[in-house]
Amino acid sequence: QVQLVESGGDLVQPGGSLRLSCAASGSISSIDAMGWYRQAPGKERELVARIGSSSSTYYADSVKGRFTISRYNAKNTVYLQMNGLKPEDTAVYYCNAVLRERSSLFARAYWGQGTQVTVSS
Repeated sequence: QVQLVESGGDLVQPGGSLRLSCAASGSISSIDAMGWYRQAPGKERELVARIGSSSSTYYADSVKGRFTISRYNAKNTVYLQMNGLKPEDTAVYYCNAVLRERSSLFARAYWGQGTQVTVSS
């Protein structure tokens, strides 16, 4: 059974920083892309940042220059460093990983349970 466990969400003042972490565990054969999505109240879930197996990255325009995604393959972990946080960054942040279990021929997407980030004074 594969699990993605996020941590690092918190209440922070505008302009502050947070670092989110997500660790994948279980019977994993390989991990392709890992990423972070977020969903604010009343809005659709949106892609924030993604990192491929070769460490190529993608960022949503709204977070470019403020957020940095990275991964530590030895621990199946992905991070999201968030600087210059704004109230509009308030959302539940979800970790996503496209991976193949040892018992499967195909990769598929897995999701974490979400971690709350609130930016407010």
